[in-house]
Amino acid sequence: MVNERAKKYWALAAMAAFSTVLVGCSSESGAEVAAPSSSSASPSTTTVEATTEAPTPVTTSEALPPPPPPSEPAPVPTPQTTYAALGGAYYFSSPDGQFQCGIVPLASRTEAGCQGTTSPVPPAPESCLISWGNGIRVTNEGAAEFMCSGGAVYTSGGEQIDPPLAVGAQIAADGYTCTSTPDGISCANDETGHGFRIASDSNETY
Repeated sequence: MVNERAKKYWALAAMAAFSTVLVGCSSESGAEVAAPSSSSASPSTTTVEATTEAPTPVTTSEALPPPPPPSEPAPVPTPQTTYAALGGAYYFSSPDGQFQCGIVPLASRTEAGCQGTTSPVPPAPESCLISWGNGIRVTNEGAAEFMCSGGAVYTSGGEQIDPPLAVGAQIAADGYTCTSTPDGISCANDETGHGFRIASDSNETY
């Protein structure tokens, strides 16, 4: 009898202990671990708008200097002549001053000529015993010829050289026409057509 009671007692005790264990396990397995809360608010973003402004143009208020006045063209030289002390001869020089020229009336004829160094020069004739080839002249008789002269002939005799005949200008007097060109001085007899051209490095007679 006592043994049966003891068996029941121990059976109830075991059941109670088993229940306690089940309760403990149930509470442990049913525990919920809260996850760390994360903020649902979106992070604030600050946007800075870059403003690009065009540079302000710089205006210069200083007045520009006035343009220089137009330069006047150089005056075109006009034919210049001088007159010999005796008679009505025309004396002039080449633009470069290398030749002295003239249209000279003489007692027996009127001639035009120029004196100065030119090249080439033909051989001197036997009749010329003084300076030869220092100029060319044309008369009213035949073609122009080189001169045989001991001194200056076509000069007014002044202290300065006679005025230059500008390129493109001419003197027409006493039946002759003398013209200044880039190739030298030319003189011709208006009636016969004979004449010459003279320059430092060339010449011709006709």
